[in-house]
Amino acid sequence: MKLNTIAVLGGGPGGLYAARLLKRSHPDADVTVYEQGKPDTTFGFGVGLASRTQRNLRAADAASLDGIVAASRAHEMSMRVGDAEVRLAHGELLAIGRATLLSVLQTYAREAGVNLRFGERHCVADLDGADLIVAADGISSATRTALADDFGPEIIEGDGLYLWCGTDFALPRAVFTPVTTEHGTFVAHAYPYADDRSTFLIETDEQTWRRAGFDVSTKETPNGESDQVSLDYLQEAFADALGGHHLIGNRTKWTRFRTIRCRSWHTGNVVLLGDAAHTAHYSIGSGTKLAMEDAIALDESILAAGDLDEGLTAYEAKRRPAVEHLQAIAERSMAWWDAFPERLSLPVEQLMVAYMTRAGKVTVERFAESAPQVANPGLSAFAGVPTADVPSPAAVTEWILDQPLVFGEHRFACRTAPDALRTTAGTTLVDVSVRPWSDEATALINDLPSAAVYWLTGSDEREVTLDRLDVGERIRRASGAIVVAEVPSGFRADAAGALASERVDLVAFTG
Repeated sequence: MKLNTIAVLGGGPGGLYAARLLKRSHPDADVTVYEQGKPDTTFGFGVGLASRTQRNLRAADAASLDGIVAASRAHEMSMRVGDAEVRLAHGELLAIGRATLLSVLQTYAREAGVNLRFGERHCVADLDGADLIVAADGISSATRTALADDFGPEIIEGDGLYLWCGTDFALPRAVFTPVTTEHGTFVAHAYPYADDRSTFLIETDEQTWRRAGFDVSTKETPNGESDQVSLDYLQEAFADALGGHHLIGNRTKWTRFRTIRCRSWHTGNVVLLGDAAHTAHYSIGSGTKLAMEDAIALDESILAAGDLDEGLTAYEAKRRPAVEHLQAIAERSMAWWDAFPERLSLPVEQLMVAYMTRAGKVTVERFAESAPQVANPGLSAFAGVPTADVPSPAAVTEWILDQPLVFGEHRFACRTAPDALRTTAGTTLVDVSVRPWSDEATALINDLPSAAVYWLTGSDEREVTLDRLDVGERIRRASGAIVVAEVPSGFRADAAGALASERVDLVAFTG
C-alpha cells in the first residue's frame, strides 16, 4: 500500500511518535504534524514510563527510546502514612518532564523527515487531500467531537476530583501519601522527574473539596490560569512531604477524570489515537504510554495491510482488547483510590498489599516474591502473627486461606466459610450483578436488610468475581457485618488478595 500524504493532528507524544514511525515505514510519504500550540510550551509536569512500556518502545524504535531514557530519571516507589513509610525498590521506573519528552520526540521526528507545523489549528475538513489523517488531538479531541456519529464516544466522569501540580525539588522517590485536614483527606501521588522537579498529583472526594471551598475557587479561576487558593492550601497541608518547597501550578485546576470509550476508532481515512480514542485512570499508567503503544500498533498494522481500511481495522482489532483490559483495571484502581481514606486504619505494609492487589493485576504471591520486605510485614499484620511466620511466596495463597477469623462471637478455623453459614439464621444472600461503583450498587447496599452475615453470590466470570469482591468491601465498611463472597475455585489467588486486603472476611469456593 502506498501512502503519499499523512497528516497528524496533535503534536503530543503520541502524535509525534506516530509520525516518526509512519515516516520510517513510508519514506516517500509527506508526513506532517499540525500542532496548534508552540513547540516549547506545554502544560503538565512529569510523565512516567514503566518497564513494559520501555520494552515495547525499544522493540519499535530503539534510537528514540535511548533519547528518552537519557533525559529521564529513575526512581523507586513508596507509601507514607503519617510517620510510617514502606519502600519498593524498582529501578525500572522512569519519569521525564513532559516538555523534555516533547523536545526529544520533536528531534527524532524531524530526523526521520517529518514536517512539524506549530501554531496552526486544523480540522479534518482542512486536510481532504491527505491519504491518512491520524487524530492524536487529546482528551478533548475536536476530531472525535466533529465525527461523533461515526466514532460513537462514551464519556464517563469519575466521582473524585484531582489536580496536577509540581514542586521545585526532586523527591527522593515516588510516594503515595495522604494528609487529613479539618476539611477531609487529600492524597498525593508524587514522583521526581528531573534534578529540580517533581510531579504532585493531589486528589480528594467531592465533600472534602466543597468543605475546603474549592468549588468556589475552581469556579473563580479563569481558564488558562491556576487555582492559587487551592495551591496555597495544599502547600501548607503537604508541608512535610514538600520539605518547605513550593507547589507550582501550570493551568492547575480541579477536575474529574474522564474515562473515554469509542464504539469505533476509525472512519474513512481518519483514525483516533491515544486519549482521543480512549483514556485510562492515571493511577495505572499515563495516557502517554497508551498513545505511544497505539502508534506502534497503527504503524505495524498499516504496513502489513493491503489497503488502508484493512490496516485501520487491523489496528483497532489489535489494540482494543489490550486497551479495554487496561480500562477495566483502571476503573478498579480509580475506585480504590476514591475510597483510600477509608483504609487508613490499616498498617502501611498491609495497605501496600491492598494497593498492589487492588485491580486483580498483581497477585499476593507475585508481590510477596518481588517485595518480601513489604509483603511479609503486611501479611503478618493481616494474620496477627510474627513476620517470621509468613511462608514462602509459593505457599502464601493457601496460608492466607488457612488463617482463622474471630469476629465478635463467631469463630472460624479458616477463611473458607462453612457451608452451614449460608443458611444460618441471620445470613442474607445477596446476588451481585451490578458494577461496584454504580448507582445501582449504591441502591443495592442502601436497601440491604439488617443482617449478621451477607453472603454474596453471582456469575463465575473473573471480572464479575472481582466486582463481587469490590462490592463486598463496600458492604463490609457500610454495615460492619461479616461478608462472605463466593469465588470460583480457579481464582484462589484473587480470593487471597481480597482477604489480605480486608475487602471481605470469608470466601466460599464454587465449581
